[in-house]
Amino acid sequence: MEKTALLELIGLALKKDAKSQTKLINIYWHEVYHFVLRKIQDPLLADEITVTVFSKVLNKLQLYDVSFEFKTWVLTIAQNTMIDYWRKHQKEQINSHLDLQNVENNLAESPEELLISQENSRHILQTLEMMDEKYKAIIHLRFFEEKSLKEIAEELGLSLPNTKVRIMRAKKILAELLIKNGVNIQSIDK
Repeated sequence: MEKTALLELIGLALKKDAKSQTKLINIYWHEVYHFVLRKIQDPLLADEITVTVFSKVLNKLQLYDVSFEFKTWVLTIAQNTMIDYWRKHQKEQINSHLDLQNVENNLAESPEELLISQENSRHILQTLEMMDEKYKAIIHLRFFEEKSLKEIAEELGLSLPNTKVRIMRAKKILAELLIKNGVNIQSIDK
């Protein structure tokens, strides 16, 4: 893509133009996905990481310096996202080597923690009901029915890239609504 056209597309994406954001993602999706897949070697995980990469790209688009190649900037974000994944994965492996007693202690929730967890679940379900139907449906399919991206795309009659973009947007909208409603989303990630 010519640099002038690319900069124009980036400018529109910065203004939250959904079509421009989708087009920008579609231009680089294949390359980023394969970059991640070469390193991760798990197609499902590579897909999830690629979604995360483009979520970061769109959230940090205002930080892009036009003196650098956009593709290089995106691939740098991909590389850093994979490093974050590996660090988190390494921590999980270290934690999984604790003796059985420590694991049981870590997993056992106190009555207060169970109550907070139930309360958060109730808030999430209430918040989900407030969302636009297309986002509510995609959250339900992905996170409640645990369907693959391909299954969701087929069920909703969407292309795979559009499905990925819609999941990314739905997660962002849900997170914003949860924060607005006072739900501590850090405690949900655990």
